[in-house]
Amino acid sequence: MMLSFFDQFMSPVYLGIPLIAIALTLPWILYPTPSTRWLNNRLLTTQSWFINRFTNQILLPLNTGGHKWAVLLTSLMLFLITLNMLGLLPYTFTPTTQLSLNLGFAVPLWLATVIIGMRNQPTQSLGHLLPEGTPTLLIPVLIIIETISLFIRPLALGVRLTANLTAGHLLIQLIATAAFVLTPMMPTVAILTTTVLILLTLLEVAVAMIQAYVFVLLLTLYLEENV
Repeated sequence: MMLSFFDQFMSPVYLGIPLIAIALTLPWILYPTPSTRWLNNRLLTTQSWFINRFTNQILLPLNTGGHKWAVLLTSLMLFLITLNMLGLLPYTFTPTTQLSLNLGFAVPLWLATVIIGMRNQPTQSLGHLLPEGTPTLLIPVLIIIETISLFIRPLALGVRLTANLTAGHLLIQLIATAAFVLTPMMPTVAILTTTVLILLTLLEVAVAMIQAYVFVLLLTLYLEENV
Protein backbone atom coordinates (compact mmCIF):
# COMPACT_ATOMS: atom_id res chain seq x y z
CA MET A 1 0.00 0.00 0.00
CA MET A 2 1.29 3.45 -0.91
CA LEU A 3 2.11 5.45 2.21
CA SER A 4 2.18 8.83 0.47
CA PHE A 5 1.08 10.22 -2.87
CA PHE A 6 4.57 11.70 -3.24
CA ASP A 7 6.20 8.25 -3.14
CA GLN A 8 5.68 8.01 -6.90
CA PHE A 9 8.19 10.85 -7.39
CA MET A 10 11.01 9.08 -5.54
CA SER A 11 13.80 7.87 -7.80
CA PRO A 12 13.38 4.07 -8.12
CA VAL A 13 16.22 1.87 -6.93
CA TYR A 14 16.71 -1.87 -7.55
CA LEU A 15 19.38 -3.75 -5.57
CA GLY A 16 20.95 -0.42 -4.68
CA ILE A 17 21.22 0.60 -8.35
CA PRO A 18 19.29 3.79 -9.33
CA LEU A 19 17.03 3.06 -12.30
CA ILE A 20 16.84 6.69 -13.39
CA ALA A 21 19.80 5.98 -15.72
CA ILE A 22 17.63 3.51 -17.67
CA ALA A 23 14.80 6.04 -17.86
CA LEU A 24 17.20 8.65 -19.24
CA THR A 25 18.67 6.25 -21.80
CA LEU A 26 15.35 4.90 -23.07
CA PRO A 27 14.35 7.89 -25.28
CA TRP A 28 17.46 7.49 -27.45
CA ILE A 29 16.61 3.81 -28.05
CA LEU A 30 13.01 4.44 -29.12
CA TYR A 31 13.72 6.70 -32.08
CA PRO A 32 14.78 4.95 -35.29
CA THR A 33 18.08 6.00 -36.85
CA PRO A 34 17.65 7.87 -40.18
CA SER A 35 19.08 6.08 -43.19
CA THR A 36 20.96 7.46 -46.19
CA ARG A 37 18.38 6.18 -48.68
CA TRP A 38 16.35 8.59 -50.77
CA LEU A 39 13.10 6.85 -49.88
CA ASN A 40 12.44 5.92 -46.24
CA ASN A 41 9.52 4.23 -44.54
CA ARG A 42 6.56 6.21 -43.19
CA LEU A 43 7.91 6.38 -39.63
CA LEU A 44 11.27 7.85 -40.66
CA THR A 45 9.59 10.25 -43.08
CA THR A 46 7.19 11.50 -40.39
CA GLN A 47 10.03 11.81 -37.88
CA SER A 48 12.19 13.80 -40.31
CA TRP A 49 9.26 16.06 -41.22
CA PHE A 50 8.50 16.79 -37.55
CA ILE A 51 12.15 17.53 -36.72
CA ASN A 52 12.54 19.83 -39.74
CA ARG A 53 9.34 21.72 -38.95
CA PHE A 54 10.26 22.15 -35.30
CA THR A 55 13.81 23.25 -36.13
CA ASN A 56 12.53 25.86 -38.60
CA GLN A 57 10.00 27.12 -36.06
CA ILE A 58 12.43 27.36 -33.15
CA LEU A 59 15.13 29.13 -35.20
CA LEU A 60 12.82 31.86 -36.59
CA PRO A 61 13.68 34.52 -33.96
CA LEU A 62 17.41 33.72 -34.04
CA ASN A 63 20.00 35.24 -36.34
CA THR A 64 22.65 33.20 -38.13
CA GLY A 65 24.89 32.98 -35.06
CA GLY A 66 22.21 31.17 -33.09
CA HIS A 67 21.67 28.50 -35.75
CA LYS A 68 24.63 26.58 -34.33
CA TRP A 69 22.32 25.60 -31.46
CA ALA A 70 19.82 23.86 -33.79
CA VAL A 71 20.96 20.29 -33.07
CA LEU A 72 21.17 20.88 -29.31
CA LEU A 73 17.74 22.53 -29.03
CA THR A 74 15.99 19.98 -31.23
CA SER A 75 17.58 17.05 -29.37
CA LEU A 76 16.59 18.58 -26.02
CA MET A 77 13.02 19.03 -27.22
CA LEU A 78 12.74 15.39 -28.35
CA PHE A 79 14.39 14.18 -25.15
CA LEU A 80 12.07 16.12 -22.82
CA ILE A 81 8.89 15.33 -24.72
CA THR A 82 9.73 11.62 -24.74
CA LEU A 83 10.49 11.55 -21.00
CA ASN A 84 7.25 13.41 -20.27
CA MET A 85 5.13 11.11 -22.44
CA LEU A 86 6.71 7.89 -21.15
CA GLY A 87 6.03 9.04 -17.59
CA LEU A 88 2.28 8.91 -18.28
CA LEU A 89 2.37 5.14 -18.83
CA PRO A 90 1.49 2.85 -15.89
CA TYR A 91 4.33 1.53 -13.71
CA THR A 92 6.82 4.06 -15.07
CA PHE A 93 8.92 6.82 -13.56
CA THR A 94 9.09 10.39 -14.85
CA PRO A 95 12.64 11.78 -14.43
CA THR A 96 11.45 15.31 -15.29
CA THR A 97 9.50 15.46 -12.00
CA GLN A 98 12.90 15.71 -10.27
CA LEU A 99 13.91 19.33 -9.75
CA SER A 100 17.59 18.37 -9.68
CA LEU A 101 17.40 16.92 -13.20
CA ASN A 102 15.53 19.92 -14.62
CA LEU A 103 17.98 22.34 -13.01
CA GLY A 104 20.78 20.21 -14.43
CA PHE A 105 19.39 21.00 -17.88
CA ALA A 106 18.43 24.62 -17.22
CA VAL A 107 21.49 26.02 -15.41
CA PRO A 108 24.26 24.98 -17.87
CA LEU A 109 22.25 25.98 -20.95
CA TRP A 110 21.25 29.34 -19.45
CA LEU A 111 24.84 29.94 -18.34
CA ALA A 112 26.07 29.13 -21.85
CA THR A 113 23.77 31.79 -23.34
CA VAL A 114 25.02 34.37 -20.82
CA ILE A 115 28.68 33.53 -21.46
CA ILE A 116 28.18 33.72 -25.23
CA GLY A 117 26.58 37.15 -24.85
CA MET A 118 29.35 38.44 -22.60
CA ARG A 119 32.01 37.17 -25.00
CA ASN A 120 30.50 38.27 -28.32
CA GLN A 121 28.62 41.46 -27.42
CA PRO A 122 29.34 42.52 -23.82
CA THR A 123 27.92 46.04 -24.24
CA GLN A 124 24.51 44.84 -25.46
CA SER A 125 24.36 42.05 -22.88
CA LEU A 126 25.04 44.44 -20.02
CA GLY A 127 22.64 46.93 -21.59
CA HIS A 128 19.74 44.55 -20.86
CA LEU A 129 20.26 45.28 -17.16
CA LEU A 130 19.28 48.94 -17.60
CA PRO A 131 16.43 50.03 -19.93
CA GLU A 132 17.05 53.15 -22.00
CA GLY A 133 15.71 56.40 -20.60
CA THR A 134 15.67 55.28 -16.96
CA PRO A 135 15.62 58.18 -14.43
CA THR A 136 18.89 58.60 -12.56
CA LEU A 137 17.37 57.84 -9.15
CA LEU A 138 15.98 54.51 -10.35
CA ILE A 139 19.19 53.28 -11.98
CA PRO A 140 20.60 51.37 -8.93
CA VAL A 141 17.21 49.81 -8.12
CA LEU A 142 16.57 48.70 -11.71
CA ILE A 143 20.05 47.22 -12.06
CA ILE A 144 19.50 45.14 -8.91
CA ILE A 145 16.04 44.01 -10.07
CA GLU A 146 17.23 43.09 -13.58
CA THR A 147 20.23 41.22 -12.15
CA ILE A 148 17.97 39.21 -9.85
CA SER A 149 15.60 38.45 -12.74
CA LEU A 150 18.58 37.31 -14.83
CA PHE A 151 19.83 34.88 -12.20
CA ILE A 152 16.34 33.58 -11.42
CA ARG A 153 15.76 32.46 -15.03
CA PRO A 154 17.24 28.94 -14.69
CA LEU A 155 15.34 28.40 -11.44
CA ALA A 156 12.10 29.44 -13.15
CA LEU A 157 12.82 27.05 -16.05
CA GLY A 158 13.38 24.08 -13.77
CA VAL A 159 10.56 24.80 -11.33
CA ARG A 160 8.03 25.41 -14.13
CA LEU A 161 8.67 22.01 -15.71
CA THR A 162 8.78 20.19 -12.37
CA ALA A 163 5.65 21.84 -10.92
CA ASN A 164 3.46 21.30 -13.98
CA LEU A 165 4.30 17.61 -14.31
CA THR A 166 4.15 16.95 -10.57
CA ALA A 167 0.75 18.64 -10.21
CA GLY A 168 -0.68 16.70 -13.15
CA HIS A 169 0.54 13.35 -11.88
CA LEU A 170 -0.78 14.05 -8.38
CA LEU A 171 -4.18 15.03 -9.76
CA ILE A 172 -4.37 11.88 -11.88
CA GLN A 173 -3.51 9.69 -8.89
CA LEU A 174 -6.02 11.42 -6.62
CA ILE A 175 -8.88 11.05 -9.10
CA ALA A 176 -7.91 7.44 -9.91
CA THR A 177 -7.89 6.59 -6.20
CA ALA A 178 -11.29 8.26 -5.76
CA ALA A 179 -12.75 6.28 -8.70
CA PHE A 180 -11.38 3.01 -7.29
CA VAL A 181 -12.80 3.67 -3.80
CA LEU A 182 -16.21 4.83 -5.08
CA THR A 183 -16.78 1.88 -7.44
CA PRO A 184 -18.36 -0.53 -4.87
CA MET A 185 -20.26 2.22 -3.03
CA MET A 186 -21.51 4.61 -5.76
CA PRO A 187 -21.02 3.15 -9.26
CA THR A 188 -22.61 6.15 -11.02
CA VAL A 189 -20.28 8.64 -9.34
CA ALA A 190 -17.36 6.31 -10.05
CA ILE A 191 -18.22 6.31 -13.78
CA LEU A 192 -18.34 10.11 -13.79
CA THR A 193 -15.04 10.23 -11.94
CA THR A 194 -13.49 7.84 -14.47
CA THR A 195 -14.69 10.09 -17.30
CA VAL A 196 -13.01 13.05 -15.62
CA LEU A 197 -9.88 10.92 -15.24
CA ILE A 198 -9.80 10.13 -18.96
CA LEU A 199 -10.22 13.81 -19.87
CA LEU A 200 -7.52 14.79 -17.38
CA THR A 201 -5.17 12.20 -18.87
CA LEU A 202 -5.69 13.69 -22.33
CA LEU A 203 -5.00 17.13 -20.87
CA GLU A 204 -1.84 15.82 -19.22
CA VAL A 205 -0.64 14.47 -22.59
CA ALA A 206 -1.01 17.99 -23.99
CA VAL A 207 0.77 19.46 -20.95
CA ALA A 208 3.66 17.00 -21.37
CA MET A 209 4.20 18.16 -24.94
CA ILE A 210 3.61 21.86 -24.29
CA GLN A 211 5.96 22.05 -21.29
CA ALA A 212 8.81 20.49 -23.27
CA TYR A 213 8.22 23.04 -26.03
CA VAL A 214 8.01 25.95 -23.56
CA PHE A 215 11.30 24.90 -21.93
CA VAL A 216 13.14 24.96 -25.27
CA LEU A 217 11.33 28.10 -26.47
CA LEU A 218 12.41 30.09 -23.39
CA LEU A 219 15.99 28.92 -23.88
CA THR A 220 15.74 30.16 -27.47
CA LEU A 221 14.52 33.57 -26.28
CA TYR A 222 17.41 33.79 -23.80
CA LEU A 223 19.80 32.89 -26.62
CA GLU A 224 18.24 35.51 -28.89
CA GLU A 225 19.25 38.26 -26.45
CA ASN A 226 22.91 37.17 -26.53
CA VAL A 227 23.69 36.37 -30.17
